[in-house]
Amino acid sequence: MTNEKAVAEKLLQVNAVRLNPQQPFTWASGWKSPIYCDNRKVLGFPYVRDFIKSELCNVIFEQFPDAELLAGVATAGIAWGAMAADQLKLPYIYVRPKPKDHGLGNQIEGFYQPGQKTLIIEDLISTGKSSLQVVDVAREAGLDVVGMVSIFTYGFRQAEEAFAEKGVKYASLTNYENLISLAVEKGTVSPDLQNTLLNWRRDPSNWKGIE
Repeated sequence: MTNEKAVAEKLLQVNAVRLNPQQPFTWASGWKSPIYCDNRKVLGFPYVRDFIKSELCNVIFEQFPDAELLAGVATAGIAWGAMAADQLKLPYIYVRPKPKDHGLGNQIEGFYQPGQKTLIIEDLISTGKSSLQVVDVAREAGLDVVGMVSIFTYGFRQAEEAFAEKGVKYASLTNYENLISLAVEKGTVSPDLQNTLLNWRRDPSNWKGIE
């Protein structure tokens, strides 16, 4: 089993990812989706949490060896970034999508120095819009963003184009395609639904579910 499928299996095991093409979930954007991903659930399962943390550290070590600082995306990326930074003995900060409305009004929390090679740690990547807002904040603060690592990505074309436009390299532990493939292998999803589910990813804004 590939690493990507092993991670997908763990997410399915703890119900962090749910597939329900017959009764689609509705996202905040209004999109109908056959999948719902909540990686916060993994935090409640110590052995699965440890596995995901190790995989995260492996990807950071192998693909972003020049990272000098990890930055978690608030709120879902905070715990994962902190665990990886602890394991790799790297400095750590976290970044809010918008500044606090009280106190010092910080948007970046923690100690950092301009010019540090910074790797963003994200929970999941959908369209990439909110993730890339954090990249903008870090760059405006003078940090040198070397890339982003997430646990899960849907693999939307919009996200790939947005990351390319911003010049941000990104990696994910697993993705939608691996998850669907594994679900078919395990009999969670019937083979005849596989194409329907993959079609959702190609045009999520117009997908209405299964007739």
